Parts: sequence; structure tokens; C-alpha cells
Amino acid sequence: MIGKLTGIVDSVAEDHAIVDVGGVGYLVHCPSSTLARLSAGASASLMIETKVTDEAIRLYGFFSAEEREWFRLLQTVQNVGSRVALNVLSALSSRELQRALALSDKAAIGRAQGVGPKLALRIVTELKDKAPSMMLRGAGEEGGIAPVVAPRGPEADAVAALVKLGYSQGQAAEAIARAARDLGEHAPVDVLIRESLRAMGR
Repeated sequence: MIGKLTGIVDSVAEDHAIVDVGGVGYLVHCPSSTLARLSAGASASLMIETKVTDEAIRLYGFFSAEEREWFRLLQTVQNVGSRVALNVLSALSSRELQRALALSDKAAIGRAQGVGPKLALRIVTELKDKAPSMMLRGAGEEGGIAPVVAPRGPEADAVAALVKLGYSQGQAAEAIARAARDLGEHAPVDVLIRESLRAMGR
């Protein structure tokens, strides 16, 4: 199975790119966030999810390992296939998806093409408890790919701190997501924790 492709981008279309690896052109389906980073003639490295069916072998490419993990996780939900999972990742960044799940924001997930209110509710219901573990995984930095690593970033560290205090992963993720939304993107860990504890104590 193919897990990663590194080569030269031959062309970029609306929902896929062709990557030339040693003279072989691989057609790779990608979310719009990944396609936006690719340009014909430039080199690229993509994390790959390979899907084999009776009809075809399809490759799905992602700029980061974290995006690929979300692609896999989304498909554990009933009625969410590869196309819908790609649409969700095209409509929401990994960070936005994490927050939408933690806050049970069905409307945000419903922005994805092909996701109606019922399916958005199912995605939130089935994945809400899995979002915290994804929040504790590292994401690829601008211009590169990083493997899944230990907790990074103030929000992930704050979630981990609340879990150590005895809160469940779901409670911690929801509280921190709300605090981050209220305080802004660059709030430090101690402020996030303090605001979350204050809110949960009301």
C-alpha cells in the first residue's frame, strides 16, 4: 500500500492532482486545503490513504498526517464515505473541525457539500468523544509534513492539564474550545485553564 508520495506536481484540477514520481503520474484526490498548496511544476510530498475496491484503486492525498487521520476518522461514521470526508476537510480545517466537534457545532459541519442536518448531527454525535484525542496530536507545520507526535500548542496542553485534574476528555476539550473562542487564538495555557475552570464552576 502507498503511504506517501514525493514527486513533481504535473497538474492540479478541482478535486485532484497528478503527481509525477519517477515518470509515473499518480492521480491523487485531495481536499481543497491541500490542493491550494500545490502548483504545477513544484515538488510536493503528500501523505497517502489508499482505497482498494473491486472497481479501482484510489489514492487520497493530504498535506499533513493529521488531515489523513481526520479523513480516516470521519469515515467511521455511518453514511460518510471518502467523498463526504473530503468535502468536510475542504470546508473545515483540522482546527475548525476539532472545535466544531468539541462545541457540537452542527451548522459548521453542515457547511460541507453533501452534508445535510441529519448527517451533521450524526458526525457530531459519533465523533465528539474522539475529538480530544485528535486535539492532542501534532499537525504539519507550514511547508512540511510532521508525523503524529506528542501534545503541542496551548489548547492541547490545556486539555491535557484539565484531564489530569480529573475532568473527562470530552469535558476538557469542550471547555477549552469555548475558552479559546472567547479569548482569541493566542491565549496562553494558564489563561485558557483558568477561564475554563471558571466557566465550568458557574
